[in-house]
Amino acid sequence: MKLLKTMIKVLNTIFFLFLLGFNLSASAQVTSSSPYSQFGLGDLSGSLLPQNRAMGGLSMGIRKPGLYDNINLANPASYSTLQLTTFDVGASMDIRKLSKAGITGKTQLNSTLSHITFGVPVNKFSAVSFGLVPYSDLGYRFMNSGLVDTSKVNYVYGGEGGMSKAYLGYGFRISKNLSLGFNLAYLFGSLKQTRAFEFVNEASTAFNSRTQYNNSVGGLSYDYAFQYTAEISSKSKFILGYSGNSGNSLNSRSSIVTTRYRKDVLGDELAAADSTFFAEGAKIKIQMPLSHTAGFAFEKTNAWLFGADFTYSRWSDYREGNTNPGLNDSYGVIVGGQFIPDVNAISSYFKLMDYRLGIKYDKTFVKIGGNDINQYALNFGFGFPLPRNRSSFYKINLSAEVGQRGTEKNNLVRDRYVNIHLGFTLNDKWFLKTYID
Repeated sequence: MKLLKTMIKVLNTIFFLFLLGFNLSASAQVTSSSPYSQFGLGDLSGSLLPQNRAMGGLSMGIRKPGLYDNINLANPASYSTLQLTTFDVGASMDIRKLSKAGITGKTQLNSTLSHITFGVPVNKFSAVSFGLVPYSDLGYRFMNSGLVDTSKVNYVYGGEGGMSKAYLGYGFRISKNLSLGFNLAYLFGSLKQTRAFEFVNEASTAFNSRTQYNNSVGGLSYDYAFQYTAEISSKSKFILGYSGNSGNSLNSRSSIVTTRYRKDVLGDELAAADSTFFAEGAKIKIQMPLSHTAGFAFEKTNAWLFGADFTYSRWSDYREGNTNPGLNDSYGVIVGGQFIPDVNAISSYFKLMDYRLGIKYDKTFVKIGGNDINQYALNFGFGFPLPRNRSSFYKINLSAEVGQRGTEKNNLVRDRYVNIHLGFTLNDKWFLKTYID
């Protein structure tokens, strides 16, 4: 009991430090700081909760890995395992450092509330899930220098914004071994990119110019999935899973505005002097790519699981109206797992915890100057069960991802990062009929 109280204090400290970091950086309203987010719709977040992220994003063969009901929205067929109403909410923190040609920039810190999801059983064989999760993040700023006549100038490029995903899904079991599911989602958000032309030596006297491109994006998306479970023994099983999206189209409306502005002697930007150009763009269609994810997991009930996922997305089909931005097909591999020493342990809290580990590799859709931009990451995390009452179960899920995207070779940017995700999971019996004798 003394050890349990100590662990609760530790978890409270983790929450405090995490929320403190969130409060210190949330005012910036930027959730990414990578130059690679300028391509497509930004950095794709993935429909994953912290408990999946800690295993590298493993999800296709994940149903109920332990005693707790789990919302695995990456494979909606898994909803069929929900027997208790499940609520999951969380936040994330991104720590990033960029380097190029041997020069390393300052560490960037961004935080945001990351997800809020619900899972509600319909009957013993099916359940619905709904919620709001991030879809993509846009955030970057870089500068090139040059000369115009004899004046030194800076060309400044920046972007911010992102997209969210509101979803409603249903999963159901059609036989002892086979479950099907789908998610219907609405993707929406605003993406803003800027290009500025600034004088260096005449900053307080010359007029600088900035053009801002605003895109408001929204549209429906549909995912379908299945899971097949084969019993190996009374306590172990093999789960095969798949989830796909046939490619959907989003609506995008853009606007362009060009303004002139000056800076004071300290280099701080003054209010815009005037607007020299404004145009309201026509509505266009953004064609999203066909995507597939397949995977498997071996699981010993309430003890351990191990699995792998394989992803493929045909980003070469991505179009913005009639424009082909030149993205490449992407694919990735994930290997991960989870271990619970003893779900019935009484004397040791550490035996009750979930221990998770995963690795992943992604060939992203970005290619610069003939160079593929690849991503590598190591993921790990823990599940901390909290004291429960008669019908409610609580758990804190913490995950971390240490990774690298890109390289300094061929004058490219190396993007090293640490992503931390924190989630709170509640299982409870809601919507029960009350009987009075």
